[in-house]
Amino acid sequence: MYVIKASVKRRGQEMFTNIDHMAICVKDLNESIKKYENELGLAYSYREIVNDQGVEIAFFESKKINIELIQPLTTINPVHKYIEKKGEGLHHIAFQVDDIEKSLNELKKRQFSLINHSPRNGTNGSKAIFIHPKQFGMLIEIVQNKGEV
Repeated sequence: MYVIKASVKRRGQEMFTNIDHMAICVKDLNESIKKYENELGLAYSYREIVNDQGVEIAFFESKKINIELIQPLTTINPVHKYIEKKGEGLHHIAFQVDDIEKSLNELKKRQFSLINHSPRNGTNGSKAIFIHPKQFGMLIEIVQNKGEV
């Protein structure tokens, strides 16, 4: 068993409080929900369309880490392009923060390669920013959840 703990220091204090979720690109959300429930025994939580990103997501919550399945809604969308190029699979890891604006300012100060330079609306009322895959070899999301926004 592996225990995942995120602790990235920001000038003497932790920038990220936790790993919020792992996101997986899928072609068929309905089939994938069944598969993740029946074969992996994960507890399905909710489903949501994120119009400004052109995706539909399904969320599975657990005590240790949440799983987000992402299905593109159009063919002119980064998630669709990702699936076409790499197939279904891990898309990004999301780190949770208490204050997304403070984290964004710190990332800008440290000259991180950001996809969006201001927080965008995420799922379930969250706010998110994305670090470009060229920075760490994969897409990273920084998220502040609804209760903390």
